Amino acid sequence: MKTIYVNVMPEETRMAVVEDGQLAMLELERPEHAHLVGNIYKGQVQNVLKGMQASFVDIGQPKNAFLYVGNGKIASKAQANSPRENITVGQNVIVQIIKDEVGTKGPRATMHLSIPGRHVVLMPNSAYIGTSHRIEDDGERQRLHDIVRAEVPKNMGCIIRTAAQGQPAENIVKDIRYLMKIWDEILAKAKLSATSALLYRDADLVIRIVRDYLTDDVDKMVIDNPRMYKRVCDLIKATAPDMLSRIELYEGRNIFKDNGITEAMEKLNGRTVELESGGFLVIDKTEAMTVIDVNTGSFVGDMNLADTVYKLNIEAADEIMRQLRLRDMGGIILVDFIDMDSPEQNERLLERMRQLAQGDRSKTNIVDITSLGLVEITRRKSRKNLESLLYCQCPVCEGTGRVLSPETLAVKISRNIRRVEAKKHAANGYLLQLHPQAANEIKAMDSFRRLMEDFGAEVTIEASREISPGSYILTQR
Repeated sequence: MKTIYVNVMPEETRMAVVEDGQLAMLELERPEHAHLVGNIYKGQVQNVLKGMQASFVDIGQPKNAFLYVGNGKIASKAQANSPRENITVGQNVIVQIIKDEVGTKGPRATMHLSIPGRHVVLMPNSAYIGTSHRIEDDGERQRLHDIVRAEVPKNMGCIIRTAAQGQPAENIVKDIRYLMKIWDEILAKAKLSATSALLYRDADLVIRIVRDYLTDDVDKMVIDNPRMYKRVCDLIKATAPDMLSRIELYEGRNIFKDNGITEAMEKLNGRTVELESGGFLVIDKTEAMTVIDVNTGSFVGDMNLADTVYKLNIEAADEIMRQLRLRDMGGIILVDFIDMDSPEQNERLLERMRQLAQGDRSKTNIVDITSLGLVEITRRKSRKNLESLLYCQCPVCEGTGRVLSPETLAVKISRNIRRVEAKKHAANGYLLQLHPQAANEIKAMDSFRRLMEDFGAEVTIEASREISPGSYILTQR
């Protein structure tokens, strides 16, 4: 059973997908941190880096968008015959954001424009028609191709989405004509707009849910906001009336807490993920990649060693692919499974992960097992992930996850006192203020007592919770 839960507040909109009682996907959106991905802008080229075949485009945002020059066709007809390398500073271009800004890097843009609908995705600058690989029936693929080809102009392209499967021709044609109208409005705005302007904004989270996630395998979609519930129902009536019975209004007090989603969300910040068998995963994120280690924990199995290891690795693979979606991990992911000697078991493990990757909306590639026994995974990331929205860097450890141990802190304090005493003796002693945990441990240290005896200086230790762990304040009395 697959259910979509939607929690709507003025400050935040949250969406959770629950499959067979287990949280499978989570996404949230806040007005002050609206995603740029999917938005189309008219921008002005500010800088061209010929050595990188790239340029930076002013789109009216705080940071210029990065545009790879060798990526896509020219957006406007006036530039259609121009070689891409001839883009110049001051030139106006129409671009679409494909990746949100991350850290100090601005958003990434492309000239491969695409406007998504429920059944198709219109590509105004690409003259080909593609079909979702999830539509496997050759006859259905050909039927959909013929419908789209007859409606889309020859100089434009289209991608047929999975939701189009089994739909009557009139629904698909209606979708295409609606997207064509949007494209005409974009071109009109581009002619009238200033140098840098927003031409098209992608739909908000609730509408994207209906467009991208409400498929035939979804049993119901539950919304806790009456106004948004009516909005979704009106949209469903116009686009997919057969799905209307699956939309429900939740009248309870807390839709996420009542359905166990809040509890599952709280576990997403943990470094360790427990497996039902007793094993566990350890997830560590670095600047360049994410590393996942599989551990047996308390799992001993009831078979021989090879089968026990294989069973645990399969369970870990299922959980890893779920965590990739939940935490929206992107880039390079390395997984250190427990070593298996059987090539057949290694291949079955990779095949299992590739099957699970097909259910991920973000393009996920299970590369191979390296000579060191690590599984390489790449996953596309375009929007800011859940972690960056929910959490910020700890001001105490500055993101390292570590602070100075009490013993190291004691050595550091001792070194400071020795430096001061070498210049001038503190006859009235010192006042040392630090976190209670460190204060208790330092009070019990013989080495610290010997330091006071050596210099004949009394150090009064005062515990204060206002001082961060790993820090201290040392003053002369």
